[in-house]
Amino acid sequence: MQIEDKDRSTLILAAVASMTLGLAPFFPEPHLFGKLRWIAGGGEGMQIMDYFDLLMHAAPWILLIYILTRIVLRNQIKNVK
Repeated sequence: MQIEDKDRSTLILAAVASMTLGLAPFFPEPHLFGKLRWIAGGGEGMQIMDYFDLLMHAAPWILLIYILTRIVLRNQIKNVK
């Protein structure tokens, strides 16, 4: 799999951000998991600030998934040609 230099640096940044900001605080459980569990349970009592907090903790993960998808799709297109 070929990864361009620009994609490699963005991938590293997204991975580090996901492991640090995306999972902070680490104890007793990451905010992201707690918020997702809260929403899965019906989201009763969630306020705007809670949804914003979920978005901020999910943003690095969304970026990481986007970058990985872009790399995979580019490689598939190059293999077809």
